[in-house]
Amino acid sequence: MGIVKISENLHEEIRKSSNVMSRSINSQAEFWIKMGMLSELNPTLTFNEIIKEQLLKENVSLAGVING
Repeated sequence: MGIVKISENLHEEIRKSSNVMSRSINSQAEFWIKMGMLSELNPTLTFNEIIKEQLLKENVSLAGVING
């Protein structure tokens, strides 16, 4: 595990976002980093398309989630 230095302002925004998304601060930062990397690798896809692609990759049954 490494240490990444970030600004106090960014850390505060991650902390606030992690509360909203029910994630730890580290998990929120990892999510944003992963999404940034996926966005750079797939510049023509929207955020929602990237999320859908990742859910399908993990074999998440979207019908079960949507239709409850």
